[in-house]
Amino acid sequence: MLANVVIDYFLKGGPIMYPILIVAIVAVCVVGERTFWWLRLNMRRDPETLEKVLAAMENGDFKAAATLAKDSEDPVVRMVWHGLNHYQHSSMQGALQVAAGIELQKAGAIGGEELAVQKITGGIGEALIATMCGLAIAIISLIPFNFFTSKTSRLQFEMETAATNVEVMVNAARQRGSETPAYSQESHETSG
Repeated sequence: MLANVVIDYFLKGGPIMYPILIVAIVAVCVVGERTFWWLRLNMRRDPETLEKVLAAMENGDFKAAATLAKDSEDPVVRMVWHGLNHYQHSSMQGALQVAAGIELQKAGAIGGEELAVQKITGGIGEALIATMCGLAIAIISLIPFNFFTSKTSRLQFEMETAATNVEVMVNAARQRGSETPAYSQESHETSG
């Protein structure tokens, strides 16, 4: 019976309902894909390893920090590893920013452009039904969009915090006289 009501409203909505149906299907697919991506990311997060890496850096043991971070699936830990091991080619801040940008690109945006609404022709009933369906899709899609946007912002904040910690700890180690590049050269020689 509910299916009959839905089909009846769909048919009463007129020809504009077909593009609305396509948009609804695309919205469900995008929300499903982003949900799956964030679930996988949450399973890969490893705050304990991040704490161990930062603790090793605070103690001036950058070689141990790089070893701990090397094969992590956590994007924040990967960013720290990238910054620790690739800053010789440029500034450490630049290496951290590049790594953070790569990780945030994976988080992605669900869409930055607004859809242009084409004029709806036909009777008032057809327009109202189409408007109701379009608004329903937009409102239902807005909830996960805002959720994923806030998750991306939180990930960005965590990466910026970790990058700042890395810079502070490396600078503190340099001031204490520690040779921070030595661990990286040794690790490249043993792996090569």
